[in-house]
Amino acid sequence: MARRLTVVLIFVAALATTVSDASGEVARGRLGIGDSVMAGAAGELRDVYFRIVDTVISRQFSAADDRIRYWRSRGKLPENVVIHLGNNGWVEPAACSAAVTAAGSARNVFLVTVKVPRFWRQTNNERLRACADRYSNAYLIDWYAYSRSHPSWFYSDGYHLTSTGQRAYASYIAQRVKAVS
Repeated sequence: MARRLTVVLIFVAALATTVSDASGEVARGRLGIGDSVMAGAAGELRDVYFRIVDTVISRQFSAADDRIRYWRSRGKLPENVVIHLGNNGWVEPAACSAAVTAAGSARNVFLVTVKVPRFWRQTNNERLRACADRYSNAYLIDWYAYSRSHPSWFYSDGYHLTSTGQRAYASYIAQRVKAVS
């Protein structure tokens, strides 16, 4: 009986948070789009109300708008979209604009800065900041500034997260999203 009740409650909750973009309704919740860094903290992000954590190792920022359109086409694009990409290559300004535009003005888009020991880190973080400044529904989450003085949060490569780092990452992102939505 308890199992059946649980299944019914999960089904009802899923119906309550389903989005129909055609109706203009926006579901509550959070979607994370990222690479291996976010993948490492996927469980922790789900613990802080991320309905979907969509990650692929070595994903480039240029894939963000396609992922947003994918979730929109399935009626599952929630009100808060967190993008943490740019660890594996350049963030092109046009790609950032395309991602924010794909989400639409009814959604909050959070751009997470990168903490990667690569020559493109500073430029990518500047581009993410500029992109967030261009759109009223885009916000910067400065993971680099928050995390750079905590070496124990990272493995020896300097950017993949230890278990302590995974918890800090999820907690910080959740705090920043909550502050806006």
